Amino acid sequence: MSTILKIFVFPASMVIMCLGVLTILGGHITPGGGFQGGAMIAAGFIFCLVVYGLKESPFHLSHDFLSGMESVGALLYVFLGIAGLAFSGFYLYNLGVDIYGLVPGFIQNLFDYPDPTHAGIIPYLNFAVGLKVMVGLTAVVIAFMGFNEYKDSSEEETEEEWEIE
Repeated sequence: MSTILKIFVFPASMVIMCLGVLTILGGHITPGGGFQGGAMIAAGFIFCLVVYGLKESPFHLSHDFLSGMESVGALLYVFLGIAGLAFSGFYLYNLGVDIYGLVPGFIQNLFDYPDPTHAGIIPYLNFAVGLKVMVGLTAVVIAFMGFNEYKDSSEEETEEEWEIE
């Protein structure tokens, strides 16, 4: 890719990722949320991957790191659901709001999100979903780019073998 494009892409991807974080954090009171914000953050990563390539990208995301982050997102979602089940009897019960008065006060205060709209556990769920979506979309593109590089290198090897014979 051109030098001008490489100079432009990194700051632009950082702005896109910041907008994605803003979408996740405001997802309980605005249109958007975890999925949309996670897709925006992944778009920032993908933007850099497409322009710089897999080897020269400023974001070096290893398989272990992506796997760990996806596991954190999934476990956070499951634990929030189990917390609702344990304290109210309903999976993903909104512990911070507690409409039916089922949750003890100290648990309700733990999940009380300091926001005028009083969203409870919804912002935490948005964070978990955003993490899962960001890692999932980025991992798919990394896998496709890695497969493409593997395919290109194997084609070069087969061409060399034919030239030798």
